[in-house]
Amino acid sequence: MSELRRPRVGHIQFLNCLPIYWGLMRSGALIDVDLHKDTPDQLNAALVAGQLDIGPISLVEYLRHADELLLLPGLAVGSDGPVLSVNVVSTRPLAELDGAKVALGSTSRTGVLLAQMLLAERYGARPEYFRCPPELTQMLLEADAGVLIGDVALRALYEAPGQGLTVTDLGQDWRDWTGLPMVFAVWAVRRDFAAEHPGQVKEVHEAFLRSRDLCLAELDEVAAAAARWEPFDAATLANYFRALDFSLGDRQVAGLREFARRAAALGAVPALPEGGPEFFPV
Repeated sequence: MSELRRPRVGHIQFLNCLPIYWGLMRSGALIDVDLHKDTPDQLNAALVAGQLDIGPISLVEYLRHADELLLLPGLAVGSDGPVLSVNVVSTRPLAELDGAKVALGSTSRTGVLLAQMLLAERYGARPEYFRCPPELTQMLLEADAGVLIGDVALRALYEAPGQGLTVTDLGQDWRDWTGLPMVFAVWAVRRDFAAEHPGQVKEVHEAFLRSRDLCLAELDEVAAAAARWEPFDAATLANYFRALDFSLGDRQVAGLREFARRAAALGAVPALPEGGPEFFPV
């Protein structure tokens, strides 16, 4: 019999997951988990390596490791339209970026793959990509466009147009292209942990759903509290939190499958099994 311990749960230290953390804090659920706060990349690696039991994982990394993981139903980070914080900032129209230099200012695998997919398949552009720190002015000294994700992308959304730059919201662009929501990250549990501790997984899953619902009911309060510490005002944050979609219903799963199909066709991820993805049973 395995030793009883609190489940090791990951939490993304980005604004897009702050509402979920707020709800966990308000509901008292944090006392029942061993919470590990880190960047998406580090949390992806820790869940795949078995250093975490449950946590958020980028959609691309989930698709690469779906045989080791089960999705937690009903919970994701995505958008059904503008996401506001996954953007291409460019000095020219995207269709004119073929052969141009494009800076990847993030290691977010899902956002970067989405940008590359849209540029190639929607705009017929195959730029020369290179990685660099996510600092827009520096990026555009060396490139004609930059892919920005997270808090720095949210800042660029408001600042770049005043500099004569074009901002393309990739959540909206995906929706315009496919008619479907975009799922950027999901919550998953390791299959081995789920088999040994189904009761704990169920409790953590229910805590996350309660947290999500609580934060959605108090978004203005969440935004006002966050604005004391972030470089955005409360109205900007409330608008951002309302743009995000923390659900994973039939429509979002259809968007997930469509992204998976296109990514597999590019050879970026293995194909999902027939009828996939596979969920933790609730």
